[in-house]
Amino acid sequence: MPVLLFLIDTSASMNQRTHLGTTYLDIAKGAVETFMKLRGRDPASRGDRYMLVNFEDVPFGIKAGWKESHATFMTELRNLQATGLTSIGQSLRTAFDLLNLNRLVTGIDNYGQGRNPFFLEPAIIIAITDGNKLTSGGGVQDELHLPLTTPLPGSELTKEPFRWDQRLFALVLRIAGNASVEPEPLGGVPPDDSPITPMCEVTGGRSYSVFSQRMLNQCLESLVQKIQSGVVINFEKTGPDPPPLEGKRHLFSGLQPWHCCHKLIYVRPNPKTGVPIGHWPVPEAFWPDQNSPTLPPRSAHPHVRFSCLDAEPMVIDKVPFDKYELEPSPLTQYILERKSPHTCWQVFVCNSAKYSDLGQPFGYLKASTALNCVNLFVMPYNYPVLLPLLDDLIKVHKFKPTIKWRQSFENYLKTMPPYYIGSLRKAMRIMGAPNLLAENMEYGLSYSVVSYLKKLSQQTKIEYDRLIALIGKKQPPEAGIKVRWRGGGSSLAQRRNFIQQLQSLTGEGPTLPLELNPKEFQGFHLALLNKGLKPQSFRNPYDIPRSHLLDQLSRMRRNLLNTGVCNLRGQDSDQLHSVPIAQMGNYQDFLKAAPQPLRDADPEQPKRLHTFGNPFKLDKKGMMIDEADEFVTGPQNKGKRPGDSSNMQGGGPKRRRCMSPLLRLGRAYTPPVTPPASPRPTAGEVYYEKIFLLLKQIQGTLDTRLIFLQNIIKEAARFKKRVLIEQLENFLEEIHNRSNNMVHMDSFNP
Repeated sequence: MPVLLFLIDTSASMNQRTHLGTTYLDIAKGAVETFMKLRGRDPASRGDRYMLVNFEDVPFGIKAGWKESHATFMTELRNLQATGLTSIGQSLRTAFDLLNLNRLVTGIDNYGQGRNPFFLEPAIIIAITDGNKLTSGGGVQDELHLPLTTPLPGSELTKEPFRWDQRLFALVLRIAGNASVEPEPLGGVPPDDSPITPMCEVTGGRSYSVFSQRMLNQCLESLVQKIQSGVVINFEKTGPDPPPLEGKRHLFSGLQPWHCCHKLIYVRPNPKTGVPIGHWPVPEAFWPDQNSPTLPPRSAHPHVRFSCLDAEPMVIDKVPFDKYELEPSPLTQYILERKSPHTCWQVFVCNSAKYSDLGQPFGYLKASTALNCVNLFVMPYNYPVLLPLLDDLIKVHKFKPTIKWRQSFENYLKTMPPYYIGSLRKAMRIMGAPNLLAENMEYGLSYSVVSYLKKLSQQTKIEYDRLIALIGKKQPPEAGIKVRWRGGGSSLAQRRNFIQQLQSLTGEGPTLPLELNPKEFQGFHLALLNKGLKPQSFRNPYDIPRSHLLDQLSRMRRNLLNTGVCNLRGQDSDQLHSVPIAQMGNYQDFLKAAPQPLRDADPEQPKRLHTFGNPFKLDKKGMMIDEADEFVTGPQNKGKRPGDSSNMQGGGPKRRRCMSPLLRLGRAYTPPVTPPASPRPTAGEVYYEKIFLLLKQIQGTLDTRLIFLQNIIKEAARFKKRVLIEQLENFLEEIHNRSNNMVHMDSFNP
């Protein structure tokens, strides 16, 4: 399961804008999201773990660690802000310590017991920075220096802060602010000359100098291809160069590129289990002493020397071995050009043997039969002696060793490092001879060293739990004077009577800003130059020391009686109403900060929902039907059979979404059946009494009065005034009855 840790530069220089219109920090965030999309195409990405670290101090700089989810990672990535210094050295140390936090607990490094390439936790650190000067609280640095002190237990067991399965890659943004008229150079992306480049090369990675968006996408695709499970090894040549091939001569003399290579060996996982499987370790660079109270520190990358003397590759059927492919390098190219797939070069680790500086061979380099790659075969230590003995045991002695064979085997065990006992016992069990090694053989570590390693494991577990608990907490603000808002009331200096009294006493008054927004600086802190100075609230004058009374009084007089005109504003009027895009949908916070609204004049009016984007949306649950027909009571069984009473099941009359008959012009008017009025007037009748007094004063023909009354009924229906509608319908009925009586009387007159 590879670990992908993104180290994002959050210094203030990341706010500079490019010709694309975006800042460097925006480009860094987009690069991380693009990388994750490209990585997601690989089915093996399901086991990836993403971490996020920025340039803040520990532990606030760790935004996403071992326990944070993918959603937390994306949220913290979007919330990054560029406000700090370019403290890349401290941030790199934080990233390495975060990756190494769990290694002593799990025992991956296997200190003093050999290095197991198949027991690894591959990690890639991708740093995105602008490559500017390294700034810190102590000044500007020319070179990258990682802090030597760290709270991580057991860090003294390794000379470097990184491990052999951790690589650093850097994307250095060099995108200009103005678009270049020259065409972009084609080909690969060159390395950058920033101070982080040597650190990348030491870990087995590299840096990229990015000048355009196209180059950035090209770098991201290259980084996705470099996510491989493997470890980095230093290969160095020992002894003379190999003889030249037939028909070729040595064209160069001295140090060649293939003499020393710092490359990766691929550790392929088992297709069935998904976990790498191996048998033999890479030996340590020292002979373990059972009387030594401590372990010597090891280098992060083992220094493996190879001899150019051709040897015959040795393999026995029942003896297991490990095979690792080398990353393409000048060494692999040189071996493949020799076209010798049936010969090999033996590999050694210096000081691994007891009586030899070079040590005994533990494997060999050999080109594949198809001459398409070079493989590192890891065998038992001093395999040229052990393999013939095991071959004789299988084929000659038939797993029944003689005394002479046992003596030869015991002599071999004396030259083998003691930590190979466990691997050799497993190999003997696979062969079918589990009883050749005694169970009480020592592994080579003293009791004090074993106890020290167990103690480090416990301390690391405590440090791991402590750091995990601190991740996600916000950094406390620096000490300063907090700007407070005392509410919406005017201050003492703004009151007219105070200003007049002050002018009568002193002849001058305080000059206030033209515009005073009390919420403009809400939540701000005024920084203190002297960190030891405590902010004063000035609530109690007796808190002021006697020696500071005159100074305090002069400061108060100067602040109050400021004669200069102050027209400065902290924000422009446009900025006061500008909201970032990420906060535009946060309408609830705006409602919380808004003043309490007045109560509704009409409680029957349906309340409107304060929904962002559509503040005129109504609450449909409590909304009344907007037609006046809801309030008209009458026979609802029109067109029904007399015996059918199903239409009355359900309580009251059925609502119809149609207009009132009173509002339909051109149709015969049928007066509605109204219930008898209550003898005592209701509050609505008293409230609408003035309206009917005005209606009775209307002059004009009957048609004019009817049209005027119909318009009033429409307005009442629009505002859902049911009581007013009923009273207007009764008033309309009276007018119709009065007009009918007048027509009837006129018909009897000659």
